[in-house]
Amino acid sequence: MRDGTDGNAELEPYGHGMSDFRVVICGGGIAAVEGLLRLRRLVGDSVDIELIAPNEELVYRPMAVREPFASGPPQRYPLREVVRDCGADWTQDSLAWVDPDARAIHTEGGRRVEYDALLVAIGARHIEPYKHASTFRDSEADESYHGIVQDVEGGYSRKLAFIQPVGPVWPLPLYELALMTAERAESMDVRDLELAFVTPEPRPLAVFGGAVSEVVTNRLARAGVKVYCNSLARVPAARRLLIEPQGVELRDQRIITMPRIGGPSVRGLPGAGAHGFIPIDKHCAVPGAGGRVFAAGDAANYPIKHGGLGAQMADAAAAAIAVLAGSQAKAPAFNPVIRGKLLTGREPIFMSAHPIGAETFESEVFDTPPWPADDKVVAEELGPYLAGRAATGTSSRGR
Repeated sequence: MRDGTDGNAELEPYGHGMSDFRVVICGGGIAAVEGLLRLRRLVGDSVDIELIAPNEELVYRPMAVREPFASGPPQRYPLREVVRDCGADWTQDSLAWVDPDARAIHTEGGRRVEYDALLVAIGARHIEPYKHASTFRDSEADESYHGIVQDVEGGYSRKLAFIQPVGPVWPLPLYELALMTAERAESMDVRDLELAFVTPEPRPLAVFGGAVSEVVTNRLARAGVKVYCNSLARVPAARRLLIEPQGVELRDQRIITMPRIGGPSVRGLPGAGAHGFIPIDKHCAVPGAGGRVFAAGDAANYPIKHGGLGAQMADAAAAAIAVLAGSQAKAPAFNPVIRGKLLTGREPIFMSAHPIGAETFESEVFDTPPWPADDKVVAEELGPYLAGRAATGTSSRGR
């Protein structure tokens, strides 16, 4: 790729038959591992790959929302074994900054690592949106919500409000918590529970398109969840919620929210401003970074934050890197399609959404999805890989 400043730049191969092409992947989540798996499939053993991540395990966090409901912790996979399966190296460290001119990264541990191509998939920062609300974090799912579930079951909490903050967030888990809490209350014969949901969107999950939004709206109504759309929440004190512009005040509420997320603000890369997300072009290359740096997942500036989209970005980046390495002639552009399922405590909602314009989505809901029904997040490389580990009895270990 040329200097990366033009989103329509054409990819140019590094050189066919090169055996000293070095790829560095920073991150230890779904996008990073998806990129690793796809790249190894595309290039075989013709390039060296090093994964740099601070975590020892890949945690399948999309399923963490079930943990407070006594469904067990999310599956965990030793990162060392995953990387070994891909014939790559793993270094337990974190990205500090990037020097695109020198084609090198610097780690928090003080290492300088040169690259021919770099994939940054280090995730996002969590920002506490409200001082007086309980923030659900998938890394601490049981700690942050299990007590609330117990209080609902015991009849101690009768009023719950779920509020979606303005700005980049992961919206799906908040809807899942509301629906799963309603189902748990019904199963425990708790009849006087009041549930409210506040969202700045014009309708529930509007960002996923009309078909998905309609189904989720109906499911919330059946569950008895009162929804406030086009609304902003203020939480001036514990158990006190103000909803604007409706002017509604709710008291004695247990208030649950999701963290607002911010970009990683990587020194040496664009996107170090207020939000800190890394800009990407159609091949998920970072403009102005020499055409050798790519970004995927929540760190990138794509507005919708979803694990499946992060995996698709990683696939696009891996294909572009394969072109640079001379392993293939062309790379498909990032073509975002959301595929996944929304947990409800009963039958899940399988959904897909494809952006066809700036604000328009073509969406569909399935009874039987055209992808593996067990996949919470659809990742074309990671899904089959994890299924293979499960089949051989090396799937995971708990905490």
